[in-house]
Amino acid sequence: ELKGGNDGLNTVVPYQSDAYYRLRPRIAIRRDDVVKLDASLGLHPSLAPLMPLWEQRELAVVQGLGYPRPNLSHFRSIEIWDTASKSDEVLQEGWLARQFKRQPAPSAYAADGVLVGSNDLGPLSGAGARAIALANPEQFLQQARLAKPLPVHGNAALAHVMQVEANIAQAAFGLRDRHAFKSEFPGGPFGNAVRAASQVLAARSGVAVVRITQGGYDTHQNQPGVHANLLRQLAEGLVALKAALVELGRWDSTLVMTYSEFGRRAAENGSNGTDHGTANVHFAFGGRVRGGMFGRAPDLDRLDNGNLQHTTDFRSYFATAVERWWGFAADPVVGGRYPLLDFIRA
Repeated sequence: ELKGGNDGLNTVVPYQSDAYYRLRPRIAIRRDDVVKLDASLGLHPSLAPLMPLWEQRELAVVQGLGYPRPNLSHFRSIEIWDTASKSDEVLQEGWLARQFKRQPAPSAYAADGVLVGSNDLGPLSGAGARAIALANPEQFLQQARLAKPLPVHGNAALAHVMQVEANIAQAAFGLRDRHAFKSEFPGGPFGNAVRAASQVLAARSGVAVVRITQGGYDTHQNQPGVHANLLRQLAEGLVALKAALVELGRWDSTLVMTYSEFGRRAAENGSNGTDHGTANVHFAFGGRVRGGMFGRAPDLDRLDNGNLQHTTDFRSYFATAVERWWGFAADPVVGGRYPLLDFIRA
């Protein structure tokens, strides 16, 4: 999760577009600095560490993701993404929680999902998932040892609390193994989050989903330096994550996808930054990902009140994961039938 609304236009840069440079005279990425993916699009230079993934056809770039009647509030838009709802629909369960309610993960798993870097359950919110918010695996294991559930009779509320403690203790038992990685992890908050997530993935009892949150993408002011640093941390962290997955023998059995509540406005603002926008670009990668460009980039000459018009519904993105990765029907999870994308190999 790229929390705050990542600027997709400066992430995957339309470096051949005159409109792009006209809309962003100060913060646009210079043509000579772009890491070119093809004849019209390229990566922000801070994302150069991802190029080996692109060259090995293990990185998919999914363009134009959004939804009709977009909401520009952080809180509401991430709620829409997390629940896979319509913009005028309020749902209580996250889309992954709905999936796990329909098709539970194996009971031997330590948890359905583990969230690293944020206590917000997001797509795992609701009653459908066994989810653990985790910043530090060692701290979690230490605290979980204090949870000693006892049998309770005649008090429903207390019985619920004790059941939660029992679930915590069970999850801790499943995550107790610590893998001595040979792979190196970068420093900083995101590098530490990737390290923690990799330890979770190394646990023999298993989890179905891990979400890693990287904050700081609400770049209203002084965007160039801030965004460059965030994307550098992201790229270095994702490269380390691949190395850890390869080391664990899990590269071919793991799908990594990015998401964010929205993109940014097409034009820069007066503070050398960008304001809340709409459609965005995201990445999927893994050993079974079919690399390349998917979806269609929004037309910078046809803006909607200054915002990009989405070309692919984000629920197609999630539905592809449910159907092509897990092999389950996605309609009940994303609230309807959405065209699947072709970025996952059979």
